[in-house]
Amino acid sequence: MTVQARIGEVTERIARRSRDARTRYLERIAAAAEAKPRRGHLGCANLAHGFAACGPQDKERLAGSDAPNLGIVTAYNDMLSAHQPFERFPELIRAAVREAGGTAQVAGGVPAMCDGVTQGEAGMELSLFSRDVIALSTAVALSHQMFDAAVFLGVCDKIVPGLVIGALSFGHLPAVFVPAGPMTSGLSNDEKAKTRQLYAEGKVGRDALLESEMKSYHGPGTCTFYGTANSNQMLMEIMGLHLPGASFVNPNTSLRDALTQAAARRAIAITALGNEYTPVGRIIDEKAVVNGVVGLHATGGSTNHTLHLVAMAAAAGITLTWDDFADLAEVTPLLARVYPNGKADVNHFHAAGGMGFLIRELLGGGLLHRDVTTVWGTGLDGYLVEPGLDENGGIAWREAASESGNTDILRGVGEPFQPTGGLRVLDGPLGRAVIKTSAVAPERHVVEAPARVFHSQEELQAAFRAGVLTGDFVAVVRYQGPKANGMPELHKLTPPLTVLQDRGQRVALVTDGRMSGASGKVPAAIHVTPEAADGGAIARIRDGDIIRVDALSGRLDVLVDATEFAARAPVEADLSASHVGVGRELFAGFRHLVGTADKGATVFPA
Repeated sequence: MTVQARIGEVTERIARRSRDARTRYLERIAAAAEAKPRRGHLGCANLAHGFAACGPQDKERLAGSDAPNLGIVTAYNDMLSAHQPFERFPELIRAAVREAGGTAQVAGGVPAMCDGVTQGEAGMELSLFSRDVIALSTAVALSHQMFDAAVFLGVCDKIVPGLVIGALSFGHLPAVFVPAGPMTSGLSNDEKAKTRQLYAEGKVGRDALLESEMKSYHGPGTCTFYGTANSNQMLMEIMGLHLPGASFVNPNTSLRDALTQAAARRAIAITALGNEYTPVGRIIDEKAVVNGVVGLHATGGSTNHTLHLVAMAAAAGITLTWDDFADLAEVTPLLARVYPNGKADVNHFHAAGGMGFLIRELLGGGLLHRDVTTVWGTGLDGYLVEPGLDENGGIAWREAASESGNTDILRGVGEPFQPTGGLRVLDGPLGRAVIKTSAVAPERHVVEAPARVFHSQEELQAAFRAGVLTGDFVAVVRYQGPKANGMPELHKLTPPLTVLQDRGQRVALVTDGRMSGASGKVPAAIHVTPEAADGGAIARIRDGDIIRVDALSGRLDVLVDATEFAARAPVEADLSASHVGVGRELFAGFRHLVGTADKGATVFPA
């Protein structure tokens, strides 16, 4: 079946817009591939340095040029639950690759910070910038040119996008992404959210809140809600960089270990030394990017990817815009309800049919390009399987579910939760923004109310505690963009605004900051660009201005006299406190160089 007409039109539009940059990119990686494998061209002293610490068998293989050498780029640390399982992965990978006649070396590590730990703290102002640091760290790891392919061990919010950007800078190398999987289910998301709200209202203490959070985040693996981390895993699979069905298998299980070793074997099978050469720069093309956006919409994924996918695509010479997101959302049905867009977690999603069922439905509806290149060596049809274990502990591939195991969590294209993906681009005199409506009640898709202006989420929280946030209002939280303070996520806004909304007030949020995949049920126009620190109109809003957030018509308006509004001087904010401490002074260059949100909020040139 060919793709639906709008999917094809958007794909062609992206290809046409990207033609020159994409051609230059492909020429560059083709030239890099001609020197295969690069370590064969290193001087003897250089090469000896590259394997001095290896054992005799590995040294013998690395001294030649006919055995593949796999680079491992890892985001391991043992503080973060999502990345702690990676501690065991290098040895699993080395063993699998040695058995297949190759070698594997840890090429380098990349930082992995947790937005859950830094939420509402100063460190969160480094979070988005960490994505580009990870890309740079990946480039440093691979710069030794000792490798024929690489596997990338990463899970969470900025880590996977940063690894993808870094991998694409070495686009002539095959790249397989290896997840760690989600932690097992703990306290239900409903109970967790209820306790957070009670704490925000002062009805329970910190001890009850901490107990609830510990029951929610209780073991190794990714957080189980469908935020940016798990959106990352969906993207890597639907874009062909994971093995089929690998995304949501729990850590420290026999199946997860078998998948890790299978990924390593697959990586060395697709090097230029064999007959299945599959460079990552060829996998990530216009069709793969569109498949990723469609998957994001169909699952109600994280709004952070309106930044990350733009930056990832640019690294492959592809220009993706917010208009592309909006047009694809109009024809992509919402097929999954996973918290915060529903009550289930990702383990429930996986058990209900998971990625195999989702891809089957989207392919059947003509909503995905099936004729793509993947690390699995097939088109996307090859992803209609799921892994299990055979009697010897190896992987037994079986056909993915053809029916949902629970239609409250996962549905087919014939009975979607809603006909569109629930992501809209807003335009108007305040600039451009995005809004995610998949978790917002339909009667709240349009909010028109007076502005209440704040320059931090702490200011809004203080007003909430003081009891002065009465009546209907639109909270305008500005000077939170990338140039101002690194564009932190503003999750501390969610509990108080939810409380007020539940009391019957009509509230909405307008911000040049981020809310990610956990923005919840309050309508939020986020990523406003131009941002306040870059001369954006959001800096001219005053308390009492009537703001209209209209997700139905795609408008973001300030209902005051246009001439008077344009003549206003922007309100300035003292940002000095956000520019020092917790390492923030080291990122002054990033704040100076960073581009706009609709261009990916990246420091790398377009």
